[in-house]
Amino acid sequence: MDVIYLDFNATTPCDPRVVEAMLPFFSVGFANPASRQHGPGRAAFMALENARKTVAQSIGARSATEIIFTSGATESNNLALTGVANAPGTRGRHLITQATEHPAVLEVMAHLETQGWQLTVIGVDGDGRVDPKAVTEACRPDTVLISIMLANNETGVIQPIAEITEAAHSHGITVHCDAAQGPGKIPVDIGSLGVDLLSLSGHKCYGPKGSGALFIRRKTPPLKLQALQYGGGHEQGLRSGTVNLPAAVGLAAALQLAGDQLDRMTTDVGALRDAFEHSLVDLVPGVVINGAGAPRLPNTCNVAFPGVDGEALMTSLPDLAVSSGSACASVHPEPSKVLLAMGLGKTLASGALRISLGRTSTTEDVQRAALRIAEEVHRLRK
Repeated sequence: MDVIYLDFNATTPCDPRVVEAMLPFFSVGFANPASRQHGPGRAAFMALENARKTVAQSIGARSATEIIFTSGATESNNLALTGVANAPGTRGRHLITQATEHPAVLEVMAHLETQGWQLTVIGVDGDGRVDPKAVTEACRPDTVLISIMLANNETGVIQPIAEITEAAHSHGITVHCDAAQGPGKIPVDIGSLGVDLLSLSGHKCYGPKGSGALFIRRKTPPLKLQALQYGGGHEQGLRSGTVNLPAAVGLAAALQLAGDQLDRMTTDVGALRDAFEHSLVDLVPGVVINGAGAPRLPNTCNVAFPGVDGEALMTSLPDLAVSSGSACASVHPEPSKVLLAMGLGKTLASGALRISLGRTSTTEDVQRAALRIAEEVHRLRK
C-alpha cells in the first residue's frame, strides 16, 4: 500500500542538497572547530562560522554572533526561557505565555513555576489568536519575559508577533518566539518581528534532525542568559560541548533553501491546501476547519468532524500519514489542548485531524486524501 505523507509539520525529509552540503564534514572535514591550532581545525572553524553567518542572514539578524547552535527548537526554548529566568540580576519573577504554545514552552514554564516563578497564561480567541491588548494587560512591573510562538504546529495559526513585541518592549520586557514552524512557509525576519530571542529547528524545514539555533539579540544593555550546561565554554559560553558541525552546516543549507522555496510554498502549496479544504467542505457535511478565520501557514489544515472520534478515524486511514488533533497520554486519548483553548468542546476536539503539506505534495495526493477522509467519516457516522 502506498502511503501519502501529509504530516510535514511533524518532520520533513532531509533535502538531498542539504545532505550533500553535510557529507564532507563526516569525513575529510571532520576536525573539531575548537582545535584552531592546526589547519584542519581552522578549516572546520571557518565552516562553522560560515554556517552561522548563513543562519543569521536567513532570518535577517544583524550579526552572526547573535546565533547559538543547538540540537533543535526544544533545546533553544529551554535555553531561552530558563536562561533568562536564571540570569544574574533578573529583576522580577513573572512570566507570560499563551494557551496554545508547544509543550516545549509550556512545560518549561510549568517547571519554572515550581521554582517560584509566577506565570500568566493568556487565552486565545476562537481562531487561536492572541490579542496584543491582552498581553499588555497581563504585563506587570515584575514581568521578565513573554514567550509567544510564531505559528501553531497543529492549526498553522500565525500570531501577531510584531504587535506583541511592541507592547512588551514598551514595558521593557524581553520577548521570546518559538519559530520552529516558520522557515520555508512564511517569512521569518528579525527586523519585522522585533523579538529578542527566537528558536529555530532544522528538521521542520528539510534539514537534519538534531539541528537548531537560538537567536539572541545584541542590545544595550546586553541580554543576559544563564547557560544550561557547562564545560569548555563553546557557543559563547552558553552551550558547552563540541559543536555538531555537520548539523550546523545542514541547518544553514536548509534555511537558505527554505528562503528560496518560500514563494512556491505560499502559492503552489497554499493552493493545494485550499483545494483540499474546499473538497472536504463539499464532501463532508458539518466539517469544521479550525483557525480558518486567522492568518495561517499555507501548508496546514486542521479539521474536525462532529460525531467522529479522531483516533478511530486515523486508525481507518492506514494509507494516509496524518496526525490526530488528539494528544495521547499513555493509552488514553485526550483532546488537543490547542483546540480546547480555542473553545472547541471535548467531543469535537477529539475528532480533529491535522493535515500538513510539503514541497512534494501533489494535486493527486490532496484529492485522494480528501476522498478517503470523507469516505471514512461517512462510514464512522453510520
